Amino acid sequence: MRRLPNPRLTGLGSGLFCVASMFALAYLDLLLFDASLTVYGVLFLPVCVLTAVWVRRADLVTAPVAVPIAFAFGALPLAEGDGFGDRLMGLVTALAMHAGWLYGGTLAAGVIATVRKIRLMGRKSAARRTQAAAHPATRPGTAPARSATAPARRRTA
Repeated sequence: MRRLPNPRLTGLGSGLFCVASMFALAYLDLLLFDASLTVYGVLFLPVCVLTAVWVRRADLVTAPVAVPIAFAFGALPLAEGDGFGDRLMGLVTALAMHAGWLYGGTLAAGVIATVRKIRLMGRKSAARRTQAAAHPATRPGTAPARSATAPARRRTA
């Protein structure tokens, strides 16, 4: 079985991936489903999961921040209205009426990022404990033991 892609995106890269994906999916939704915000919301959930899974460990906090921005940006083509003001009101209405999808996707990204962070902290802690057990003389606050046969140093003034 072939392995699935496992990219590691930076914080900016994961945000761009999410925004570009949602914008492309919005136009696909507009083309195939006549701007159904329910279909858009359903498509939003896997994008949130992929964003949270593919972001680098150092940038985990960016995943729950980027996904609601991407939802709003992607909803621009789906918002009803002719002029700028009408389209802006359509966007606000769409965000208000479909906030459940927005909250659900943000929650999914947040939970995945939190679990990944907890696992990372656990691994680091276990590695520190293993290193401290393997090298007891290198623990902070302990001086290396002197051998009994080594001569003591004399102070010279």
